[in-house]
Amino acid sequence: MAGRDDERHMRTKILRWDDGRLPNGLALGYAAGGYTLGVWGLTMPAVWLNAAGVLLTAHALVIAAYLIHECAHNTIFADNRWNARLGEALMWLTGASYGRYEDIRHKHFRHHVDCADVVAFDFRRRLPSYPRLLTLIRMLEWAYIPAVDLMMHALVIVLPFRLENRRDRRWRVATVLAVRASLFALLGYLSLKALLLYTMAYLLFLHVTRFMDVHQHTYEVWETLERPRDAQDDRFDRDYEHRNTFSNLISLRHPWFNLLTLNFGYHNAHHIRPTVPWYRLPKLHAEQFGDDRRQLLPFSRLLRSYHRYRVPRVLHGDAPDTTVGDAGGFVGVVGVSFLTAH
Repeated sequence: MAGRDDERHMRTKILRWDDGRLPNGLALGYAAGGYTLGVWGLTMPAVWLNAAGVLLTAHALVIAAYLIHECAHNTIFADNRWNARLGEALMWLTGASYGRYEDIRHKHFRHHVDCADVVAFDFRRRLPSYPRLLTLIRMLEWAYIPAVDLMMHALVIVLPFRLENRRDRRWRVATVLAVRASLFALLGYLSLKALLLYTMAYLLFLHVTRFMDVHQHTYEVWETLERPRDAQDDRFDRDYEHRNTFSNLISLRHPWFNLLTLNFGYHNAHHIRPTVPWYRLPKLHAEQFGDDRRQLLPFSRLLRSYHRYRVPRVLHGDAPDTTVGDAGGFVGVVGVSFLTAH
């Protein structure tokens, strides 16, 4: 009888974790409500509401992006189909909807399983062949415009029309492009200022998510995403994964600050147990590492590094087991966002 009750409970269970109702509800409510309120602030005449709107819209997008990451690991709903549906909805919010949710999920799982930055192609090898484009990207990056990320998002739109093996994505890209272009045209018609401010919010969102990605690994970049895994991909063990993974907490002393990025900075803990939900990561980090801070990078040093190497980082790739020290000279790698599946 008890076994039947357990089976019935699993069939009717909505959330994967019983303690996830409040934290996930608050995060989802903030992402949707913050985005709505933030865009409203962009349309108001008051400058202070415009500024608040930019910050709120950007941060709502950040939380939405990391909720997509949670969906990809199936940590929210018990039924993986509902994780996929929520992930798809949040992709529309973050501008990642030109790609497919399953493509994003597949790329991210390859990252975890292969212990590498798995991509369809490595733009670092190709950009030097286009010196004018490379110069433009470097100039934009110098001006704090995340040109590499913009290029990667643009390629999600372009590649289905250039690569035969992605032609099945063309209808999706065309549909999403038509819908989003219409919405932005409507926003611009109602308020050109709001459209410009939204652009600022989106660039800020890209900076935040990129900052969190840049220094979390010293992995090789593998151009293996377009083929099935094989035996040669099983090169690295758990020790290699831990040595080349870093945690970039906003604050160790005040852990509440890490909620600003949905605890994404607890990256070593996440790689140890990828199915642990975001709100349990601080506890898992404490259990696994205690006072060991060898893989923990100081936030202030990362900020200086992010600024100092913003141009050299365009073509830079870290070698595995690079000594990063206190992170002051840690260049990091760009263009590895889980939101762009190529």
